[in-house]
Amino acid sequence: MNFFDSLRNWLIYVITDEHISGGRTNIEITRAAIAGGADVIQLRDKTASSRKLFEDAMEIRHLTWKARVPFIVNDRLDIALACNADGLHVGQADLPASVARQLLGEDKILGVSAETLEEALQAEKDGANYLGVGPIFEARSTKPDASQPIGLTLLAEIRRHTSLPIIAIGGINAANAMETISAGANGIAIISAVVAAPDIQSATRRLKALVMSQGESTEYE
Repeated sequence: MNFFDSLRNWLIYVITDEHISGGRTNIEITRAAIAGGADVIQLRDKTASSRKLFEDAMEIRHLTWKARVPFIVNDRLDIALACNADGLHVGQADLPASVARQLLGEDKILGVSAETLEEALQAEKDGANYLGVGPIFEARSTKPDASQPIGLTLLAEIRRHTSLPIIAIGGINAANAMETISAGANGIAIISAVVAAPDIQSATRRLKALVMSQGESTEYE
């Protein structure tokens, strides 16, 4: 499946995290998030063995394929290629985006994290298909080594200078999702607001409805 045409319609981008899920696995998180209307699933697990990550990725690939939902692997190019994921997301400390693009090929989606305007513009030059911009708000509960929040003002500045779709990340929840979209994000990456919720499916559905209501009056070219 080719998801390039749908990038600007990625409203709810759910990132797995077994460490805050209350015992639910990456597979269970994925299944519930898809049922709740997630537009994208990203598999992220910094501590899992390569074998576990591969096995989880293969199962998630099956679930997302059936649901026609894009599947992105965080950081691990080898796992993304091995399971035929739809794309890869890399941070500034990971494999350089230009190298990732070369190894992925042009038929896979490449997302790149950016905390500054300079990083965003470089990612666009290096072949990124979308940007993960943030952290917008405080997000240390899911990423203890996260940088200081960049805030909505910088998000809006990056929006003015790039044509790439922007997925905002970092401390985003129902209380601040609408202002994040208003500042320039096409969609929001969600971790704790969904993964740590008692009911992942319901939490995903509520956020999707909220962002859709905001998106009806906001367009970004």
